[in-house]
Amino acid sequence: MKKKNNKYRLTLAEVSLKDASAPTQSLDFEFENHDNIFNIIEKVESKNIFENAKDAKEFAVGLKLFGEVLLRNRNHEVFSDLQPHFKDFMVKLKSYNG
Repeated sequence: MKKKNNKYRLTLAEVSLKDASAPTQSLDFEFENHDNIFNIIEKVESKNIFENAKDAKEFAVGLKLFGEVLLRNRNHEVFSDLQPHFKDFMVKLKSYNG
C-alpha cells in the first residue's frame, strides 16, 4: 500500500534578470511531500531564525524540496557524506528556540 503524501504544485517564473534581458522562462511542476509545507513555513517563521521574514519562506520550501529528494535517494553515493549531517541538522533545527 502506497503511503499517502501531500501534493503540491510549484510555479517558478523569471521576473527580472540582472543582465536586463527580458524574462522568458518559467517552470511548473507537481511534487509530493510527507509534511504539510505550509505548516513547516509557519514553524520556521515562528522560530525567528532570520532577520528577513522572506528568508524563512525560501529556506523552508528549499529545505523541504531538498530533504524529500534526499530521503527518496538516501542510498545514492552522491549523498553518502551528507546523510548523517543532514539528520543532525534537522534535529538541531527542530529543537531551535531562538
